Amino acid sequence: MARWNTVAIVGVGLIGGSIGLALQKRKLAERVIGIGRRQVSLRAARRVGAVTNTTIELEKGVSEADLVIVCTPVNMIVEHVRQAAAACRPGTLITDAGSTKRSIVAALDGPLANECRFLGSHPLAGSEKRGPTHADADLFEGKICIVTPTANTRAEDYDTLSELWSSLGSVVMKMTPEDHDRAVALTSHLPHFAATTLAAAMPEEVLRISGTGLADTTRLAAGDPGLWVQIFSDNRQFVLEAVARWKQAIAALEQAIAAGDKQTMECILEQGKKIRDALGS
Repeated sequence: MARWNTVAIVGVGLIGGSIGLALQKRKLAERVIGIGRRQVSLRAARRVGAVTNTTIELEKGVSEADLVIVCTPVNMIVEHVRQAAAACRPGTLITDAGSTKRSIVAALDGPLANECRFLGSHPLAGSEKRGPTHADADLFEGKICIVTPTANTRAEDYDTLSELWSSLGSVVMKMTPEDHDRAVALTSHLPHFAATTLAAAMPEEVLRISGTGLADTTRLAAGDPGLWVQIFSDNRQFVLEAVARWKQAIAALEQAIAAGDKQTMECILEQGKKIRDALGS
């Protein structure tokens, strides 16, 4: 099991904070340096034990790191990786935890400053909650983490990141950046789209008579709107393809209801139940 003297985490929200807690719980890092823009968030991360040191200066925070993990919003990852590479020791490996990969990997593929190297990651874990106070050392336990190597990726870098995420409890999968973005558009981005549009369609006057079904189905809509604007924008092509697929399913059930076609209704409902049952609890 690989261990690091110093791991720098840029962005210590839910994901970054959980990585820090997981590293320390499993004794994988001597020091975990949290880097952020707001002292209040950094103090919270240190208070919950997610990091051992904090700084608002990215260059200072990564200067002695053996590994850098960028956990900022997708529209900021490329900039932060480049800033980190310019300040890191030569040959440092940098990864991220972003929800999209095509544009990020395309911008960072190949050698960076100081001969640093980037290899993209995406742990499929988290919740609609935000901030280090919700961080969990076991957040990645049993969850998939996708790593997206390219033709320029060194085999040893892929092995290092695979071992990192496995050590944090994740099940590692290898995908191309394009295949990743196409898949998560369906399994992650479309569900958020659906939850948000369903919640937005609700008249406020009916909320007082809603049961648990509405709350359960719209839970994802409680996520950070600014974050999701960036995700939808960055993965626009595949999100729109996923939405089109969903519209077809909506139209099929709508038409069956309009026609009073109970057999088709039941067939569609059974298919939906089958897929949901396959997901487990």
